[in-house]
Amino acid sequence: MTKDVIALTSTMPDTKSIVAGLFAGGPDLEVRTVADGAVVQLCAPDGRTLVSVEAPFLVHTPGEAQRLLSPDVTVPELPFWWTEARASTAVEEADRLAGSFAGRLATVLGGTAWPPEAAHTDVVPVAPDESDAASDESGRGQGQSSRAPAITSPAVDALTDKAAVVIQDRPVIAMTSWLSDALREAAAHDRALTIVTPPHTTLTLPTRIALHGHPNRWVVQLPDSESGSGYYDGLSGAELHWEGDAFVPVRDADGTTRVADAFQPAPDSGERQLTLNIRTRHEPDEHLVLGGALEASFRHLTGAPPAGWSTAEPVSLPWSTRQLTALARSRAPQPTWLVAVGTPSRPAMATVHVTRTTAGVEEDITLTLGYGPDEAAPRDAIAPLAEALAAEHGLTSMLTSLRAARRDLTVPPHFEAPPAPVAFTLGPDAVRGIGLAHAARPPLDTAPARLGPTAAPSLHYPLGDGNDPSAWERLQQLMDHLKAA
Repeated sequence: MTKDVIALTSTMPDTKSIVAGLFAGGPDLEVRTVADGAVVQLCAPDGRTLVSVEAPFLVHTPGEAQRLLSPDVTVPELPFWWTEARASTAVEEADRLAGSFAGRLATVLGGTAWPPEAAHTDVVPVAPDESDAASDESGRGQGQSSRAPAITSPAVDALTDKAAVVIQDRPVIAMTSWLSDALREAAAHDRALTIVTPPHTTLTLPTRIALHGHPNRWVVQLPDSESGSGYYDGLSGAELHWEGDAFVPVRDADGTTRVADAFQPAPDSGERQLTLNIRTRHEPDEHLVLGGALEASFRHLTGAPPAGWSTAEPVSLPWSTRQLTALARSRAPQPTWLVAVGTPSRPAMATVHVTRTTAGVEEDITLTLGYGPDEAAPRDAIAPLAEALAAEHGLTSMLTSLRAARRDLTVPPHFEAPPAPVAFTLGPDAVRGIGLAHAARPPLDTAPARLGPTAAPSLHYPLGDGNDPSAWERLQQLMDHLKAA
């Protein structure tokens, strides 16, 4: 597995300290930059990439290192600098080189390294590789076939005509800038992004959303497969094997896909996740400020605004609707994707997709909050939140659902029951477009509640308590009724 080693330092790594860290392999190694200078690579004299180092970034958000690395990780006082070193899987000494780089950075700048057992300050000699694979400029030394294009993303361990394979051994796979770049590059060349992990790994919600679309895969090594030859899909449970240039399902003689025993659901722990899928629309004027709907949702459901936001994980920036808007404006008319998190005491995470359409500026928000077995999800706060979003933040629609899932919001590699709808809300413009008379009389047992002013109401449709799967049927009946208008 690829070894990622992270230096968490109180002082910003400058050029001098990074060069000192890169001398972990001795003076004979070479240094080059890729990705427009955002990544520095330590290379063997024969050109093999040994370690890739991402540009350091400043983390202002409390709890991010604990969320993504370990609850016991020691971190400097906020804000601190996060510097990732990623070792190549193709060279035996690379993981020790990455550990020496991070250890030297932490020693010089004051801080710690993760994982702590990987950090050291020894010089790691790299033996020359005289094999044809190592000297082949096509990049076969990184696990490619001779026909495959060269690997350009530092996150990718192997590349074929059909798949970009990322091998990771971290407790939590987050949508880092490394992984985001690999996903974009894979999509641009019509390849599947394939993340291979051991069975103890979980995904963050942004990573799960990114991998949800075919043909991307989360490939998990079977727990009892010591040889590493047995795999299954961590999101569907399908047993997998490598065939040619991609992972494909294992099928029985009748063509049925096998489901791995490891994918069996875990016992219900009483933990729950409340999810809100919110869509807003705004007039594209120069005074528009984005992020208001997300902040209002956090305040209604957690009592505080988001703790931070970013365009990748770890979430590094302090919450600011002004900065968020400036970023989206600078990228328009291209869309903007971002993630926001809450404080460690109340697990909450949101992804936001901002797009410019002919109808205006739209925000698609997915906000998920985690609750323990002794905590009740605040279902009674949903209708007041919907009314506030409709009155002040351009609400178009909101679907609220509840599911049995982990409080920490991570996704394990076993079956989880789908969410059950709790309520659906239509904003005033959507109600007006459908027609109030029609929208207010759905084929449901319970009439919708009218929120806001009488002249331009929103409609809030109760669907269930979050424990009844038949709520999906009621939601489908409601959608069919509304579309019929």
